[in-house]
Amino acid sequence: MSRIHTDTKPNERPASRADDFEAAVDAKRLTKVYGERRAVNEISFSVKRGEAFGLLGPNGAGKSTTMRMIACRTPLTAGELTVESLDVRRDARAIRSLIGVVPQENNLDPDITVRQNLLVYARYFHMPRAVAERRADELLRFVGLEERPGARVVELSGGMKRRLMVARALIHEPRLLVLDEPTTGLDPHVRQEIWQRLEELRRQSGLTVLISTHYMEEAERLCDRLLIIVRGQIIAEGSPRELISENVASYALEIRDTTSRSLPTEIAEGVRSVVRAGAQVYFADTPERLAPIMKLYEGRRLLLRPSNLEDVFLDMLGGEDLAEELGPADI
Repeated sequence: MSRIHTDTKPNERPASRADDFEAAVDAKRLTKVYGERRAVNEISFSVKRGEAFGLLGPNGAGKSTTMRMIACRTPLTAGELTVESLDVRRDARAIRSLIGVVPQENNLDPDITVRQNLLVYARYFHMPRAVAERRADELLRFVGLEERPGARVVELSGGMKRRLMVARALIHEPRLLVLDEPTTGLDPHVRQEIWQRLEELRRQSGLTVLISTHYMEEAERLCDRLLIIVRGQIIAEGSPRELISENVASYALEIRDTTSRSLPTEIAEGVRSVVRAGAQVYFADTPERLAPIMKLYEGRRLLLRPSNLEDVFLDMLGGEDLAEELGPADI
């Protein structure tokens, strides 16, 4: 079941317990403060081994800060955080050997080739040369770069660079793959391609995957379970299907360039309406309930579709300004 958090005191939220299942990541009252601003405000969650877990929220919500703390790149201010049962404060070096990280920014070495980027990175994990070479070739095939091993990074497209970063993060066969905004700035075709590679990876290996994103479609497609985070706090959690089915009706009808109107009682029963950015949106459990409304708006631009995570997100946030940045780690 999904959970919606409506209170304003995060410390009153019951923490998820690691002993409920084998946890790849377990956070209790996790907090990160920059000056007087709380980028992450006492959040608690657990990530089960083998699942794809998402942190969904607008830019500046605290997603990247959370990811950096999990990857031992930013110290936490308060709370508890373990990765594969290791404490991030005491066991950072051991944790880094168990996780693969794909950061927001491309930080590949531009002066060496595609294959050399993988082999150099393998040295950090003291991999034997022969093992590293075999693994590099396997990963280049997996990400579709087997024909470009000798190319320099500057010769690659943006999508190829992101695929190479995924391959690099997997070179040492980590237990946990951390993807921070993995497809930001990529065109839809490349984004779909990377999603396909990640889904294939999970099917083949059962790897635990932790993803932060502000793309609703990405979270809905890739994640078994997710948190919605806004201004450093969790406002909802559950599987994408749970969040959709429990918070909005199954179908939505959008009418563009119009204003709200009163519906006849016989039509309005079982229908909810909201106004969003110049569009009137009606929700109902079946398309049949929305069909009479379509007749009322003949001549307008109409879109009848299944409800999605974006509907849930916008419903929860209402008219809040989501552009506010909470900390330098989210830039």
